[in-house]
Amino acid sequence: MTEVREITPDDVAAVLPAGAAVVIDVREPHELGGGRIPGALTIPRAELEQRVPAAVPDRARPVVLYCSRGSRSLAAARTMTSLGYGDVCSMAGGFAAWTKAGLPVDGVAGGLSAEQRERYSRHILLPEVGEDGQKQLLAAKILCVGAGGLGSPASLYLAAAGVGTGGLVDDDVVDASNLQRQVVHTTDRIGMPKVESAARTLTALNPDVTVTGHKTRLTSDNALELIAPYDVIVDGADNFATRYLLNDVALRLGKPVVHASVFRFEGQLTVFPAAGAPCYRCLFPEPPPPGAAPSCQEAGVLGVLPGVLGVLQATEALKLVLGMPTLAGRLLIWDATRSRFRELMLRRDPRCPTCGEGVDRSSIPLVDYAAFCAGT
Repeated sequence: MTEVREITPDDVAAVLPAGAAVVIDVREPHELGGGRIPGALTIPRAELEQRVPAAVPDRARPVVLYCSRGSRSLAAARTMTSLGYGDVCSMAGGFAAWTKAGLPVDGVAGGLSAEQRERYSRHILLPEVGEDGQKQLLAAKILCVGAGGLGSPASLYLAAAGVGTGGLVDDDVVDASNLQRQVVHTTDRIGMPKVESAARTLTALNPDVTVTGHKTRLTSDNALELIAPYDVIVDGADNFATRYLLNDVALRLGKPVVHASVFRFEGQLTVFPAAGAPCYRCLFPEPPPPGAAPSCQEAGVLGVLPGVLGVLQATEALKLVLGMPTLAGRLLIWDATRSRFRELMLRRDPRCPTCGEGVDRSSIPLVDYAAFCAGT
């Protein structure tokens, strides 16, 4: 295998002013949002053999190749050597090393910093996301109702993905019994408000994220005000009262809800779209009688189960922000004992009291479901 000479970013910067070498960027077009070395030609690695003879007709002229981190440019240099170019080298560390060294960059697009381009590089590589999609995520506002079993993994992955503003609604404090599944909290935070504990973890994970904690329970008095500023709602509630209230408020405000619930060894997931059909009441028209459905506190739950469902919730929330197809109209059921997913189709109920035919969603009444579900 042909040995390729590597030079440092400082070496490349030294030859640029005099034009002593042709500098070629062999990255793909979707990688160029963070800019390029001033004066560099752009020829993707896959097109090098076809395009470089016309771009650099003098095969004796020195050529410097670079890519994102230095590996593809080594392979590209071998290709150029096989084409008869006699003085070809690769820039060690690629464009990442160039920006880390604080050297000048041309054509910066999209407003992402060098640190953000590094952090979200795997997103930017995806055609479905790219630089524009990452900017959408950074501008997005997602509210997690509940900072417990579902809200913990969902909020962690949303923060890691760069969702710029994350809201948390929870009035509880961290308890030792939470730690078997609520992974956003730690043992030394027992007794601390969950929204405060979660905010510490999320901002430590990603300083790009602004976390707003709402230490309160979602009620008919505060729900409209709490939910209105957010783009997507992640339903991590652990009780029917909150789920029904959340459904009604989201319909009034035109907000999509990513719903999940867990029980023992089983979980379910769907998306209730901003358009409102089908909605939670199409699936469960009325709250169950008091005491008919035991909670996880009473029946138990396998600790990893909320992790599976919470990560799936984060996935659907990200897809909503990016404008990708979601689970809307389908209910995904996960049976952990059999390691099996099942899918059910959901249909709008034309007689649904909150999204049915002729219903004025802007005037859906907000009922005190806590009192209703308690039988008071």
